[in-house]
Amino acid sequence: MLMPSIFGENLIEDFLDDFARPTRAIARYNTPSTNVMRTDIKENDGGYELAIDLPGYKKEDVKAELKDGYLVVSAETKQDNDEKDGNGKYIRRERYYGTCSRSFYVGEDVTQEDIKAKFEDGILKLSVPKKEAVPKVEETKYIPIEG
Repeated sequence: MLMPSIFGENLIEDFLDDFARPTRAIARYNTPSTNVMRTDIKENDGGYELAIDLPGYKKEDVKAELKDGYLVVSAETKQDNDEKDGNGKYIRRERYYGTCSRSFYVGEDVTQEDIKAKFEDGILKLSVPKKEAVPKVEETKYIPIEG
């Protein structure tokens, strides 16, 4: 049975887990990886405009590369929340490390110089031009016949 994506893979187990282990439920919903890389793609005459949500990430945490016709966007974050009391004993110590990535096929003819990228307010904006694949002209090769 299909469930809306707002629920986990198993609605009943997730529901019971939230009551049995409340700290686990809180951690699951407070991690920066929740709902990351939501992407809006808009087509215009010259190409495509992508807007990728990356809340909580910094510009230096985000990478975009072009590989074999695929535009691959990846992000990595690390957070440390250490709190000590006056004696140097830990009161609370939480760490989070996460990565995410997403790829889009843009075609073999698009080059790295064609793609423009800008990161502002947690949103990565990419501009990818449309490039028509140039069909290869088939060359006729005759075999010489001796006679």
